[in-house]
Amino acid sequence: MESIRQTRHRLGQGLVIPACPLALNAERKLDERRQRALFRYYLAAGAGGLAVGVHTTQFAIHNPQVGLLRPVLELAAAETRQAPALIRIAGLCGPTPAALAEAALARELGYHAGLLSLGALSTASEDELMTHCRLISETIPIIGFYLQPAVGGRVLSGQFWRRLAGLENLVAIKIAPFNRYQTLDVVRAIMETGREDVALYTGNDDNIVMDLLTPFSWRVDGRMVERRMVGGLLGHWAVWTRQAVALHAECRRLVQSRAPIPVELLQRAVEVTDANAAIFDAAHGFAGCIPGIHEILRRQGLLEGTWCLDDRETLSPGQREEIERVCILYPHLNDDAFVQAHRDQWLAG
Repeated sequence: MESIRQTRHRLGQGLVIPACPLALNAERKLDERRQRALFRYYLAAGAGGLAVGVHTTQFAIHNPQVGLLRPVLELAAAETRQAPALIRIAGLCGPTPAALAEAALARELGYHAGLLSLGALSTASEDELMTHCRLISETIPIIGFYLQPAVGGRVLSGQFWRRLAGLENLVAIKIAPFNRYQTLDVVRAIMETGREDVALYTGNDDNIVMDLLTPFSWRVDGRMVERRMVGGLLGHWAVWTRQAVALHAECRRLVQSRAPIPVELLQRAVEVTDANAAIFDAAHGFAGCIPGIHEILRRQGLLEGTWCLDDRETLSPGQREEIERVCILYPHLNDDAFVQAHRDQWLAG
């Protein structure tokens, strides 16, 4: 099992981490063959990590009556066992006893960190949230998670993030409020604590490229301090992952060289956000975000359909047409040719 020091190092390098979808058949049962194919796709595309059991995987799998959390985590662990550099991240949900049990399961299966959702603690005080986070971090290293309220998150203060940074086993934060003010709250809080070993990852699927390119600079204790978001843990990167890896590498090269940002890349930032608006169904408050991800993978032949565990969770009116629009408008963002060349291999066995 990789040490927390190695996990910190890998996360600090900056990784592409897709938030993995759940492959279901028409009976809304786990389709193991296609689930394995998805994991193989992400590895072949060059992802540096995988996040499983997170929002994109559908939080409903954490329900013991659904019974899918262990099987899906086991499948991911088995498929990635031959990729020693890959960071495996398990989504952790629910009240403290449930989240502790999930953390123990993730550790047992060889996951390196837990992405800690606080959605089930919507009425808890920030003191209670801190107790929850501390207890989970004693079982497995944690990645803090600022989840947007539209899909189950809650607004958290800068003081909360400063306190979270005091946890020794915090290794990263996924910043995903889809809100610039709240994004700045997190970055500034971490900078003010002096924690340079906590990697910052964008989860703002509506602002991916700009998050990766932006220098976040403030004066702290009389000196200028700069932090960067080094990678992304994103539902958007669950599709067109090969191109996402290339885009991330381009952004990292520019940041590390401090070369001027080309106007073309700023235009691509707009294109990626426009594509995300269609796939994530921004027009309907993100109601169709998971089916939208499934629709891209269905079009590529990796998934059989867009089914979700909740049969009410479907593409919104007009969403399929919006997805068709961005697919036609931005062919350079997709990796259809790459998937077509390897899909049958990934689906075999």
